[in-house]
Amino acid sequence: MSELLYLSAEDVAAVMRELDPVALMRQVLSLHAEGETVLPPEAYLSWTPPGGGSARSLGMPGQIGGRFNAVGTKIINANVDNPGRGLPRASGLTILFDPVTARPACAMHAALISATRTAAISTAAAEQLRPSTGTTAALIGVGTIGRVHLDLIESHLPELTEIAIYDDDRERGRGLLGNGRTAGLSLAASAEEAVRGASVVVTTTTTTTGYIPYEWLSPGAVLVHVSLDDALPDVVEKADLVLVDDWELVRDDPRRLLGRLYRAGKLHGPGEANGDGRAVDASIGEVMVGAHPGRSNDDEVILVNPFGMAIADIALAKEVYDGAHAAGLGVSLPFA
Repeated sequence: MSELLYLSAEDVAAVMRELDPVALMRQVLSLHAEGETVLPPEAYLSWTPPGGGSARSLGMPGQIGGRFNAVGTKIINANVDNPGRGLPRASGLTILFDPVTARPACAMHAALISATRTAAISTAAAEQLRPSTGTTAALIGVGTIGRVHLDLIESHLPELTEIAIYDDDRERGRGLLGNGRTAGLSLAASAEEAVRGASVVVTTTTTTTGYIPYEWLSPGAVLVHVSLDDALPDVVEKADLVLVDDWELVRDDPRRLLGRLYRAGKLHGPGEANGDGRAVDASIGEVMVGAHPGRSNDDEVILVNPFGMAIADIALAKEVYDGAHAAGLGVSLPFA
């Protein structure tokens, strides 16, 4: 009989406090650019729960080499009505497999890993691509993922002395003010007020209606478009650089802005022959390993559109698993 290690949310959080997720995600992006990963298409299931609303389940497998040498899958489910039930909108598990036997070795609470890898990739991209003269940032949406972004941006981009936040829920935004934060944090009256003048803009909302036009973005701004639809199509059209984490994932998703533009013939992938529309310039990882130069001057407007790669969850989960094993955390379950 073998065993399956289960790590609770508390176990995961205890190990994560000892990690630098931004440094780890730089390694993940670099390994992906160097072909040291396997990233199959994700499985997407949606349904209408009894009584209405919308629910979905994502299955996201992947394999990553290098220091991680990990194989696994992320299962993340969500229902938009869960907050009204007193539950998180999304929840799930990250499962690691034994690379030799393929048997499940560990299952762990996925929410913190998912939020942290998302924010860490955004922060790594902003570190790499921000203009050298920029000192201000804007964060649109300060739910769970937005708050993790704020923490990592503050700790890894100390030159950002001002951060404007905006959320449709004004009380949620006010709750972040103060608390001994190192950056000057202010609550903007509108998304436009937050974005204008910012050198780094990060969107972490749940909107399905675009609202950020290109003209809001200052010369040199980098927009990290984490959520589905905050940017309007003219941002994609006019940005000096458009970068993604994985073009195939972005291309194949009809629910997000870049996937829709691809289907409309207005966007194509790096190096693809297409006379119409613009091309995605490169992946974030290609910039990090020097295969693409990235920013060439402080006036370039850059759009970064990370889709969210399972290999990032799996790599971070492997670090958590190793740390938990060393610390004796978790519960071993019989697994015949």
